[in-house]
Formats: sequence, structure tokens, C-alpha cells
Amino acid sequence: MSIEDVVTGYHAAMLHKSADELADLYAKDGLHEFPFGGLPPFKGREEVRAGCQAMWGGTAFDAREVRRVALHRTEDPEVVVVEQTTVVAAAGQSVDVPGLLILRVRNGEIIHTRDYMDTSAIARVRAAAS
Repeated sequence: MSIEDVVTGYHAAMLHKSADELADLYAKDGLHEFPFGGLPPFKGREEVRAGCQAMWGGTAFDAREVRRVALHRTEDPEVVVVEQTTVVAAAGQSVDVPGLLILRVRNGEIIHTRDYMDTSAIARVRAAAS
């Protein structure tokens, strides 16, 4: 799987709120970190699956669209930076949530993600969903 395929699959998983789709993109020992979210990292494919199920399973909001703003390739062929905006619907309101992913992909699998989300936008989504 190419990096392009991985990014497309990642966004589809977000849109579908599918922990299985997302976890299937990870290497068995992949790592997913949230540097700005205050969340503990998910260590390994099964923690990615369980963590996303917990985050997405009981939420009162849905991703309506995931826009890829840009895909930046780096000097390291395994690493890309993805600028994205997720349009989230909660209680009739629409909130744009900007984000940045730094993905390290090896042999078609994610081995490391640093997931930066706009925490003020996340707070607006949570307030709307309450």
C-alpha cells in the first residue's frame, strides 16, 4: 500500500468512525500519539482499535467530511505531513476541526502517527454535542 493509499484510508476511517478500518492501516507494533490532546498514546494496532472504538463509539457527533488540505513529502521517504480539516456535525451545528498528521509509513503500514488536533475546535464540538 502506498503512502497515498494509507492517507486516503485513514481519512475514510475517520469519516466512517471505523476503528477497524483505522487499526488495519497500522503495523502490529505501530504507535499513535496525541501531542496536544492530553490523551495517552495508543501502543500497537489493538490499542489503536480499542482506543478509537472508545473515542468514536459513544459520541454524539459525526464527521461529515475530511478535507485533505495538503500532503507534504519530507526528505525521509517514510514520513509525510498531512494537513486536514474535518467537518464535524454535532446537535445541528457544523464545526471545522483543523488537524495535522505526521505519519511514518513502512512497508505499507503506519508505524508512527503524531496526531495534532485543534483543541479549541474539539472543545466547540464537545460543547455542541452536550
